[in-house]
Amino acid sequence: MEIDAIKAKIEDAIDGAEATVTGDGSHFDAIVVSEAFAGMSPVAKQKMVYAPLNEHITSGELHALTIKAYTPAEWEKAKKLQIGS
Repeated sequence: MEIDAIKAKIEDAIDGAEATVTGDGSHFDAIVVSEAFAGMSPVAKQKMVYAPLNEHITSGELHALTIKAYTPAEWEKAKKLQIGS
């Protein structure tokens, strides 16, 4: 699966999301920032990001995806602490 396709699926599925995806063709890392994550637990955020990609994970097309999901405020704090960059 291509990086651009993963990014587009995440951004299309989550309101106001900005996704940064890196990877090598089968293993990917995604940093996703959206106000839609406000008040959600880390597990709920990950489920929200996995949802639009589930068929690709199930089929094996997308082998591994590491997700870091933040609200904009959490992302600003994480960047200051150099987490996730």
